[in-house]
Amino acid sequence: MIVGVPKEIKTREYRVGMVPAGVRALTSAGHTVLVETNAGVGSGIPDSEYQRVGAQIVQSADEVWKRAEMVVKVKEPIAPEYERIQNGQIIYTYFHLSGVDPELTRTLVKKKASAVAYETIQLDDGSLPLLKPMSEVAGKMAIQVGAACLEKAHGGKGILLGGVPGVRRGRVTIIGGGVVGTCAAKVAVGMGAEVTIIDINLERLTYLDDVFLGRVATLASDTESIAKSVREADIVVGGVLIPGAAAPKLVSEALVAEMSPGSVVVDVAVDQGGCIETCVPTTHDNPTFVKHGVVHYCVANMPGAVPQTSTFALTNTTRPYARKIADMGLIEAIKADKALARGLNTYNGQVTYEAVAKDLGYSYMSIFDAIGAKGR
Repeated sequence: MIVGVPKEIKTREYRVGMVPAGVRALTSAGHTVLVETNAGVGSGIPDSEYQRVGAQIVQSADEVWKRAEMVVKVKEPIAPEYERIQNGQIIYTYFHLSGVDPELTRTLVKKKASAVAYETIQLDDGSLPLLKPMSEVAGKMAIQVGAACLEKAHGGKGILLGGVPGVRRGRVTIIGGGVVGTCAAKVAVGMGAEVTIIDINLERLTYLDDVFLGRVATLASDTESIAKSVREADIVVGGVLIPGAAAPKLVSEALVAEMSPGSVVVDVAVDQGGCIETCVPTTHDNPTFVKHGVVHYCVANMPGAVPQTSTFALTNTTRPYARKIADMGLIEAIKADKALARGLNTYNGQVTYEAVAKDLGYSYMSIFDAIGAKGR
């Protein structure tokens, strides 16, 4: 198979879809890997490292997209890349189709592209192995950036999260006790903040109470507990995920307006539409805005700011599935691997992930029906 790795063009996105170890795994198995020149520089990987393991360095993104049977990326294609998508091409990346430009889904359907989404590859136990590493990075970053935004010079109320003797500590409310919430809590507790985690799953709250040895407060999620905690918080972190679907709006605009001026919200779920109503996607160039006196940090590709951590964390998990698709072909690979099959969001002009179809108003066709349809 010819596999292409273009340079990411989303604003200040420094990650790259494949590292040299991944290239070596493919080239040693007889596959061809095309890497756009300087694609890995932002992650500290020069072209020479890719050439050393057998990659062909290509001078333009157009050539990578035109020649590749499978394109391996980090973030979803953005508008300048839509016309580069080839008919029937496999694209293996984060898509978050329910939360991005609907034109992307229309393009994928029109061009009968196979969209294999990192975020919906799901094991039988419900875990999301390709989303986990970036959720870990984003969760930890949420407290770093939130603490910075809380500084007066950045528009915040001017509170030090850890406080000092004789002065109250900063209060952090984390909505969602999954990977993002747990990692955010680790950093917040480490910085000395008062931390509350809200989640709908009581078993998860019990686990978190044990893990943090009582150093975090845990609350069952309901309208009242969310409202009280958000009003009192200095930083609110939104970390709610429904695989493949738009995030539920758990913090209303009216509730944000009740927060004290200079408070901060960080919505890690913004790439799936966000769970805080006032949040809209921002970029690393202009990461924040103020609404109702509250500083909003809503960067949709937060891990892109720390590529030498996040690129390697991501590709550790994406590499085995890329190899499987290249070795077996997409159809045989998804027949052999149920987790990978769940990752297929569009195929042969059909939307094959039910939550995406529902959110965007498409008819849904199961992947195995879609495979059968192609042969008729």
